[in-house]
Amino acid sequence: MKNFIIKNGIVLNQDFEFKRGDLKISGDLIVDDFSDEPDEIIDAENFYVVPGLVDIHFHGCAGYDFCDSGEKTEALKAIYDYETSAGVTTICPATMTLPEEKLIPIMKAARNFPGLAGIYLEGPFISKNKPGAQNPDYIIEPDINFLKRLQNASGNLIKIVAIAPEVGGRLPVGNAFDFINEAKKITRLSLAHTTCDYETAKRAFENGVGQVTHIFNAMPGIHHREPGPIIAALENPNVNVEIICDGVHIHEAVVRNTVKIFGSDRVIFISDSMEATGMKDGDYELGGQKVIKRGNLATLEDGKTIAGSVTNLFDCVRTAVNKMKIPLETAIKCASLNPARAIGLEKSIGSIETGKAANLVLLDKKLNLVRVIKIQLGIRK
Repeated sequence: MKNFIIKNGIVLNQDFEFKRGDLKISGDLIVDDFSDEPDEIIDAENFYVVPGLVDIHFHGCAGYDFCDSGEKTEALKAIYDYETSAGVTTICPATMTLPEEKLIPIMKAARNFPGLAGIYLEGPFISKNKPGAQNPDYIIEPDINFLKRLQNASGNLIKIVAIAPEVGGRLPVGNAFDFINEAKKITRLSLAHTTCDYETAKRAFENGVGQVTHIFNAMPGIHHREPGPIIAALENPNVNVEIICDGVHIHEAVVRNTVKIFGSDRVIFISDSMEATGMKDGDYELGGQKVIKRGNLATLEDGKTIAGSVTNLFDCVRTAVNKMKIPLETAIKCASLNPARAIGLEKSIGSIETGKAANLVLLDKKLNLVRVIKIQLGIRK
């Protein structure tokens, strides 16, 4: 068992306040003390020490999509290695809207790769009127048996399922509210890719939907006579909201005020990154559709529909701090503890506390990564 000390760091403590001090790590965990001499001493003078980030909604990076994993055995390792190198030490990648015969092998590959903390099922139970970059050909009505087959193939690794609460007919193949009442027993549900009004969203949240997928994107906005799902989420304290802070999807003032209005405990920063993240400009693919990357923008062939982001979560945090004027402590919390809580892992990861995994990142004052400490390959509930 390796023991080491991080000395003189500016540590983001469990209250998400920066305090200068030392951290002791024994084996996989942060500890109060150990009796043996440390195997290594890391001098963190003038460096921030923050928890490794947790990305619960992204599709790919480094030239691979999570959905490639059903056919390409190297995909998950390449995604994991890239994310870890970028300070994202816990990952819960998202599927695209695909047919069951494509999704089952992806579930099985994820089950067999220990580096994943979970799976985010973004489709196929969404609205054909708000597909975003999802392929509308594969959108289906809510089907609890379909979900159970996927969950079984994944080894119960599906942590979040997107749902448009206005869609569907009756069970067994349909009706979003019947689906919600059954699905909430086995996973977390997130309102997504929806045209629902305020009343429908309010009812969905009251019935157990606890999250909003990339808020403002692929859903109605706020109108003074038609408040829509965003206001319904704001009014329910049990609902958390994801937001993409890449500087493309959401205006900086909207990000800033979303954090202010919802509060730092309810906002989850996500990257929603796709396979072109970390790659040069060019043509890529997302859910079987061609995507064009130019700089920090990825679009479908129409040049208008944003197709995920090409920014990793730590770069989103930097953008939130440097351009959107979100305090660093708040930005880290929204990208570590809050997403960890969303997938049920807040007792193991997400903050710097005794007994939690020693997944840590050292940053300089300009928020450049100095060192990533990743002890555990994967943490699952």
